[in-house]
Amino acid sequence: MTYRQCGTSSVQLPALTLGLWHNFGSVDDFDTATQMILRAFDAGICHFDLANNYGPEPGTAEENFGRILRENLASHRDELFITTKAGHRMWPGVYGDGSSRKNLLASCDQSLRRMGLDYVDVFYSHRYDGVTPIEETMQALVDIVRAGKALYVGLSKYPPELQAQCYAYLREQHVPCLVSQYPASMFRRTSVASAEDSNLSVAAKNGSGFVCFSPLAQGLLTTKYFNGIPANSRAAKATGFLRTEQVTPERVEAARALHAIAQERGQSLPQMALAWLLHDPRVTSVIIGTSSVAQLNDNLHTLDNLAFSADELLRIDQILSHEGVAM
Repeated sequence: MTYRQCGTSSVQLPALTLGLWHNFGSVDDFDTATQMILRAFDAGICHFDLANNYGPEPGTAEENFGRILRENLASHRDELFITTKAGHRMWPGVYGDGSSRKNLLASCDQSLRRMGLDYVDVFYSHRYDGVTPIEETMQALVDIVRAGKALYVGLSKYPPELQAQCYAYLREQHVPCLVSQYPASMFRRTSVASAEDSNLSVAAKNGSGFVCFSPLAQGLLTTKYFNGIPANSRAAKATGFLRTEQVTPERVEAARALHAIAQERGQSLPQMALAWLLHDPRVTSVIIGTSSVAQLNDNLHTLDNLAFSADELLRIDQILSHEGVAM
């Protein structure tokens, strides 16, 4: 496993992180989930990323992860880097959603109980809710760290201008933001663009590490949609995050062209998509979501070839610059 420094801190994170957004909830096969987590750990993936509402049902990914820890990895807690988040709807009523102090403090306690942990390594504010003053949200994160319930704090999905304000507040409280998490992929380059006001640039300027999620654009950066929309795919599900209308001819054609370059590199399209994000040294880690050990093993082979030639990067950029490709 390749490890990278998280921002300006001394924390090292694996280049690949296992995310538990999908495939680890109560509706999923527990034995498969266990096998994936143990395989990831054996391969050097020590970073496991969760959120309070991951499931389905919400909360069950944390419950299952806690059970797997107790039954298989109890003696390895100090070798693990466990992160969770709060900010999206978790329970009914006005306090079960958003970025208020009340929601974050209650959510942190509930997450610790579900996982059977005394602390998490990072507790994130999962989003800016558009209402809560950032001072209230950031102070809640500070107090969670000072209470010993988290070692570090993180931000996820904050607009760049508010992101910078949050970093400043946390620095003043001597609890700097360790890591920032944003969606990023070949089809969603805005988060990692070179512009000074991109999420990645703002994070790097403020010494925060950067973790990318949805690196395969919810499956668009695979061969899955080359021949239409499969019945069991995310795009075919009414409740999925990838909508049918996002599977456009332009993106499918771009994925085909990228696949050809990946084949020349001796990689699958998903492997090259992950490697492309990791090509930027400011990116600390990329979150992978897997449904099987075989898929996890395939993602691990990404690390066999992280280098890109200037010609490859130019050809990739030309493909991604075509109209209608960006998400």
